[in-house]
Amino acid sequence: VQLQASGGGKVQAGGSLRLSCAASGRTFSPHDMGWFRQAPGKEREFVAAISWSGGSTYYADSVKGRFTISRDNAKNTVYLQMNSLKFEDTAVYYCAVATSLAYYSDYGKYNYWGQGTLVTVSS
Repeated sequence: VQLQASGGGKVQAGGSLRLSCAASGRTFSPHDMGWFRQAPGKEREFVAAISWSGGSTYYADSVKGRFTISRDNAKNTVYLQMNSLKFEDTAVYYCAVATSLAYYSDYGKYNYWGQGTLVTVSS
């Protein structure tokens, strides 16, 4: 499985961005997926996760109500719509395939990772 994250960039506080994560692979089928982020000098932290069907979603408290995770299985793509961005949302954002959503916030439970896309929010 290969994951390609895109959509990062620079935005002012209060603005919006939509990240995309395109999955590919010869035998790829819909998987539970998640987004994590890592700010400079900080540990990687959970942002959001979505089940393979899109029927279940999970969010970190810090982004709940501002971010929305969704997916289009026909396009093998997972999205992260980020609204009302704050300076503290600045980070490299990574998408990943989950082995199980039973521990959706544990990055150790994700086995394929994209290369990351940088989001910079200016205050």
